[in-house]
Amino acid sequence: MPGAYLLLAPDGTVLDNSDQHVAVSLLPRSQAVGRNIFDAYPSALESQRDLAASHEQVRRTLQPDTMPLLRYDLERPAEVGGGTEERYWQITHYPILNANGTLQYILQIPQDVTAAHRASLVAAQAQEALNEAQQRSEFIMQSLPVLVWTNHPDGTPNYYNNRWLEFTGKTLEEMQAINWDEITHPDDRPGLVQRWAVALAHGTELQYEYRLRRHDGQYRWVLIRNVPRRDAEGQITMWVGAANEIHEQRQLVQELLAANEQQNTLSEQAYQLYQRAENQRETYEHLFTQAPAMIAITRGPEHRFEFVNPAYQQLFPNRQLVGHTVAEALPEIRAQGIVGLLNDVYRTGETFYGNELKMKVERDASHELRDAYFNFVYQQFRENGEPDGVVVFAFEVTELVHARQALEKARNASSQALDGAALG
Repeated sequence: MPGAYLLLAPDGTVLDNSDQHVAVSLLPRSQAVGRNIFDAYPSALESQRDLAASHEQVRRTLQPDTMPLLRYDLERPAEVGGGTEERYWQITHYPILNANGTLQYILQIPQDVTAAHRASLVAAQAQEALNEAQQRSEFIMQSLPVLVWTNHPDGTPNYYNNRWLEFTGKTLEEMQAINWDEITHPDDRPGLVQRWAVALAHGTELQYEYRLRRHDGQYRWVLIRNVPRRDAEGQITMWVGAANEIHEQRQLVQELLAANEQQNTLSEQAYQLYQRAENQRETYEHLFTQAPAMIAITRGPEHRFEFVNPAYQQLFPNRQLVGHTVAEALPEIRAQGIVGLLNDVYRTGETFYGNELKMKVERDASHELRDAYFNFVYQQFRENGEPDGVVVFAFEVTELVHARQALEKARNASSQALDGAALG
């Protein structure tokens, strides 16, 4: 018969089987017929219980019974290499009745579903990995201290992260249906509309500075960048955007420019330094690997680097960070109390905000520590309800700090000159 069939007496004695069953079971027919099924084909205790329960179900109801998926490994004969072969089966038992309606035989039809089962396991693992990647991406987008959004290919917005909702005081539904005239400064709206129309028409990225109304009604300067994502054929599949608040930096630049004509050279230098820093922070091709700031993810209480973006790696160009702990990769940082801050954030879950924190870092292989200033955020993330690591978001403000210090020095010098002139 073209199938794997095993014919049993009602008490489980093997009466006959098909050639295909002999081939699948790897047991000659002469060694199976006349023996109890569990003697002929020994299996794990749990499998025997399930098979016996199925036989009893057929004997009791005189109806077919299909068992749950069963693992039954086959012992390969020595002449074909020996060893155990892992197999999974879908087994159905059919009652065969005599003319009086009494159970005469039990026909067992096993189907080898090993390949299908393994394929389903692989598919489940792939789906689990996909879900983890999606959850990880969503967590990072929600954790970044920047305003992140996406648009459909036609420019219709379809996603805003929590920073947008916190900044504007709007719900997600309100943001998706909002009239941008409500939250854009009237003087900036025409330019924003025109630049976005050009980007949509030509499929080019948009970078623009404008004033956005915060939830308290105050207009704040932001720098936005919206980049098209294309498929293999070059078609735009989505737009990815990010916005950074640059209100204080812009005010600083304006103050530098307006301070004093005698300080024009210093003001121009400070503005150029600011522009360079902003370009470094804002230029990126997508959210993670080229975000407009330094981003790192450390895992576990030992703070082992799991991810660093190019901006973060650029700060330590001669070091391998990923795979090493913070203490191993950056020993000079450990001596400055940074590991202690990471420990506190990991243990307590309280986010740490550092503003213009002065640090000494080695930027090359010279072993020379140089002063640098950073604004950064350390934020704990959790998995399965337990602390699992820390997300680091930072950008360097060394040049801005030096510019402000120079401005303050110039102001003091001007003030002293005016006081001297008044006294004269």
